[in-house]
Amino acid sequence: MTFQLSVLDRSRTRQGRPPGEALRETVRFAQEAEALGYHRFWVSEHHGVPGVAGSAPTVLAAAVAGATSRIRVGTGGVMLPNHRTLVVAEQFGVLESLFPGRIDMGLGRSVGFTGGIRRALGVSKDAMGDFGTQLEELAGWFGGVPPVPGVHALPAEGLRPPLFVLANASGADVAAEAGAALVIGGFSESAVAAAERYRAGFRPSAWWEKPYVVVAGNVAVGETREAARRLLVPEAWAVAHSRTHGVFPALRSAEEVEALDMSERERGFYEGALRGHLYGTEEEVGAALGSLVRSTGAGEVLVTTGSYDRDALMDSYRRLAAVVGRGREGTSPSGGCNMCGNRTP
Repeated sequence: MTFQLSVLDRSRTRQGRPPGEALRETVRFAQEAEALGYHRFWVSEHHGVPGVAGSAPTVLAAAVAGATSRIRVGTGGVMLPNHRTLVVAEQFGVLESLFPGRIDMGLGRSVGFTGGIRRALGVSKDAMGDFGTQLEELAGWFGGVPPVPGVHALPAEGLRPPLFVLANASGADVAAEAGAALVIGGFSESAVAAAERYRAGFRPSAWWEKPYVVVAGNVAVGETREAARRLLVPEAWAVAHSRTHGVFPALRSAEEVEALDMSERERGFYEGALRGHLYGTEEEVGAALGSLVRSTGAGEVLVTTGSYDRDALMDSYRRLAAVVGRGREGTSPSGGCNMCGNRTP
């Protein structure tokens, strides 16, 4: 298997524990991921979501980069409609200047989860439609052709942290036109179609000379298939709860979730949230990842799994590193697998 393996952590909170603990765990997680040989470690942006502590991704990325030394660090992503492009350019310029050659600029076009959050951010749902224009402006700040004459984005001007666009099938065109790498969420046939559409329309840019596809989603590996599935249970319940109560909650243990007396509607959302992920033993997940990479032509898999039991979650990441590492030559200095056989930014 010749693909990169990376991590996206959303700093999920756990029931009964403060948000600050989740942020500190994210930094520790990045150190562990680096020791295991993962290629990138990305953090996310969520505003006003009780179950997610990660609300300021560039700030958290700085903490992660400062606590590690080799792994690439980035955002998955900064939601561009929520921000002025000048400020985004400045933030990534600072990151790239402090940690040269290690920063990734992952951008998305989502806006706030609720109307209240959007009002607090000063944006509307329609702001997503300006994403392509915002990408052009951002490129101008980095490229020395500022959207506002006479204004310079320092220290960003002249720098080129690799640009990634988080998109679904319809957003693949935006990534292609911008000459950005494409990050597709989910393991489905639509991901295959999005990758093909992106490659067909890709225009080389100062960011990327050739198209590059990353497929992102939940992957869980356990000693047994059932052990791996149970890692997905806390997140699946959080999704079901958000669909039925309008609030995305902190994670609860798998034991607590399985003991709940769910309504028929909750059960439907819960079981639906357990589908569409890759999980199983090392052998099963290895085969599934190989098939996924072949079908999408992806150069990288970005793993976003979150679970209540942190020890079991880290065991899953260790097993995942091992199963991919067996398809590579050599090991990392820490004894983990060498994830960097297929070099990309």
